[in-house]
Amino acid sequence: MAKNWAMCVGINQYDNLSPLNYAVRDAEAMRDYFTEVGFDQVYLFTDNSPAITDAGKPFNSQPSFGSLRRFLRVRFEKAFLSSGDNFWFFFSGHGMRHGEKDYLLPCDGDPHPEGIEETAIPLSYVSERLRRCGADNVVLLLDACRNEGGSKGIGLGEEEQQGVITLASCSPSERSYEIEALQQGSFTYALLEALRIQGVGNCATVERLEQRLRYRIPEINQSHRKPKQNPYAVVEPAFKYHLILLPNRATLQDVATLKLAAFEAQTEGNFVLAEQLWTRILAVSPADAQALKALRQIWTRSPDTQSFKPVSNLTEDTSSKSSPSLLVTPSRSPQILTKTLPGDIKLEMVKIPAGSFTMGSDEYDGEKPKHQVKLQEFYLGKYPVTQEQYQAVMGKNPSNFKDNPKNPVEQVSWNDAQEFCKKLNQLIAGKDFRLPTEAEWEYACRAGTQTRYYFGDDAAKLGDYGWYDENSGSKTHPVGQKKPNDWGLYDMSGNVWEWCEDPYHDSYANKPENIKNNGNTIWSSSDASLRVLRGGSWFFDSRLCRSADRYWFDADFRFDLIGFRLVLSSF
Repeated sequence: MAKNWAMCVGINQYDNLSPLNYAVRDAEAMRDYFTEVGFDQVYLFTDNSPAITDAGKPFNSQPSFGSLRRFLRVRFEKAFLSSGDNFWFFFSGHGMRHGEKDYLLPCDGDPHPEGIEETAIPLSYVSERLRRCGADNVVLLLDACRNEGGSKGIGLGEEEQQGVITLASCSPSERSYEIEALQQGSFTYALLEALRIQGVGNCATVERLEQRLRYRIPEINQSHRKPKQNPYAVVEPAFKYHLILLPNRATLQDVATLKLAAFEAQTEGNFVLAEQLWTRILAVSPADAQALKALRQIWTRSPDTQSFKPVSNLTEDTSSKSSPSLLVTPSRSPQILTKTLPGDIKLEMVKIPAGSFTMGSDEYDGEKPKHQVKLQEFYLGKYPVTQEQYQAVMGKNPSNFKDNPKNPVEQVSWNDAQEFCKKLNQLIAGKDFRLPTEAEWEYACRAGTQTRYYFGDDAAKLGDYGWYDENSGSKTHPVGQKKPNDWGLYDMSGNVWEWCEDPYHDSYANKPENIKNNGNTIWSSSDASLRVLRGGSWFFDSRLCRSADRYWFDADFRFDLIGFRLVLSSF
């Protein structure tokens, strides 16, 4: 499990600044919260906190310049946490900006321009020392800028702290206020309120916490007749907006968002970032099979797979000694089989001719080696299953994007798709609807081609054929609005990823000959927890919409990027 450590600083009494009323109370309340939720270690620096004795020689916990600098220098000299862990730093007190730098003022800090550099602590120094702890996630919570003057421009600025999540109580030139009725600063009150939310609306991620504070703090100030105070966040790098701060409150959607970011980093060859993200997922879900599998792939990759190099023109290897592909001549007038579902909803299936093709590509390890596969005739859905079709069979619509009943159904797991097929086969007697095998899917997608996409090698043309990150507007679209492939199949690239029947295999290296000779047969596995996805989606870029691209998710995983398409194997 991930470790969580924290350091809380609260200062009421200042030598050279006006006193504060509730800064110590704020720090103690944060200490109590961190302890309550099971943090491994919490350091407290307040006007009257006891000495810190966990690291050998005791540290003075008075929040003076000398004590704070010494603790940050000595305690953080060597790493004591690791990737997947978190360190939280909370400061409640005076802060100011000077010479384009942000400073936290200790109890003996001097705000005069000639004294600040000698008696205040640069925020950049704090974050640099905290990063030495070894945790790959450092969170700064700053309830500062509580100066006593009326002039503007002396609050903390928006200085970016490398590799750190910063949540500040107010924007530059604003002031951070204490609320007498609450006996707390409004930032700390709202922060604790947000962190304690359970169920719907919880603030488990950086993004939701920041959004909650952004509207809640002005609301609190207004209700207590205090001036405007707008909190802000500086998150570096930007992907940390999706990081999960509170694992026990995280939703499946939170984990899914992290998984997608990890997958994208791994696909781009950014293995350092991918490893961090997959490790983060394990911190939330220690037994996650997908994260474990991905990390094993990263740790055991060979030197020549350190980065992926896109191939601009994929052509069939004519020097191969294996049997040549029997490329079937595309039919310009596909044979359609139409079935009627309850509510007079039509289900159209396209006849796919028997033949053979070269499956896979040389672009990515998971798509190697290219190999010949033979298939018998079958029918494949003209479109992905739509929301109205799913509603007609299942009596419900789990989708996120419900603006059009002809949008592809999403938020369906592989298990959900199996249940759909079971009920559909009960409705239409004598038929055997199921998910396509991975070979059936790629064979039908290629429609007799051997290029990167079924329309050629030029990714710039993808917008004519599918919905992906550059044209989707971050949502699904009604099926059939783009051009079909040469066999009359629509949305084979983009819109939603599509489940296949097969369990996921790391590559085709060990594919049995009997499966190659009959691609209509499922390639089984002793580990069937991960199932294949094909086709890309509205969220991802053109690379993931290639005909050979493949990925996987847990069989019970639901997300608004994922749907499915049907096969009919008995006519």
